Amino acid sequence: MAKRVTTQLVKQLICILMVAVVLAPIILVLFASFKTKADMVKISPLLLPPKSRFTLENFQKVLNNKYLLIGFKNTGIILVVSIFFNVMFGTITAFIIERFQFRFKGAIVALFFVGMLIPSFVTEIARFKVINSLNLYNTLGAPIIIYVASDLMQLYIYRQFISTLPVSLDESALLDGCGYFGLFTRIIFPLLAPATATVVIIKAINIINDMYIPYLYMPKNKLRTLTTFLMDYANAQHGSWQSLAAGIIIVMLPTILIYLFFQRYILAGIAAGAVKE
Repeated sequence: MAKRVTTQLVKQLICILMVAVVLAPIILVLFASFKTKADMVKISPLLLPPKSRFTLENFQKVLNNKYLLIGFKNTGIILVVSIFFNVMFGTITAFIIERFQFRFKGAIVALFFVGMLIPSFVTEIARFKVINSLNLYNTLGAPIIIYVASDLMQLYIYRQFISTLPVSLDESALLDGCGYFGLFTRIIFPLLAPATATVVIIKAINIINDMYIPYLYMPKNKLRTLTTFLMDYANAQHGSWQSLAAGIIIVMLPTILIYLFFQRYILAGIAAGAVKE
């Protein structure tokens, strides 16, 4: 009995420690965003400022920056277009691979997974040349093409889901006169809703948080995303940590809200696709 209690206590302490490691930086940044420059020096990072010196000026300063709205707009466009094509191409490709037999199928599937295993920086020079040759450099099309083509995670998720759907469902639909297009659009795709929710959430978080690709392929000021806006804003603050903290909180909000609202679909969706009855 004592051994079981000790084991449970250790597990709970480990969980608490992990939560503290994740939340502590966010809490410190949040507290800093409500402080004045003087309070950043005088007050502990673990404490909020006194009520009399509690300020929202740092947030007002960030919200008045014209590039913040540009960052939200560009990030939104890239996010919507990239996810649309990821879902469309991912579902169609996974359906074809799982439901049809054709020559070199094994080789094609192997190439897809080899592409997932190769680190992106290994092919960066070749990718940059391709984007430049397509005249997509310094356009919103550059990150969209990269996000759609380089990350094949959605293919794995959709294949796992489709493999759980009985083939008899396809046969019944075909016998009733439904073509392959109708089979996919009316039956298969609606049943992939949990997988689609999982793909949308994971892709959205990755795209919103990515700084490397927008910074490399879209250096123009009018093409800033939320992450490149925050990077340039940080360089312009010259030690104004409280303003930078407010900028971090504002840029974090879309990711936090998306995750908090849809987080139950992430584990549920992946688990459902991994179980085959």
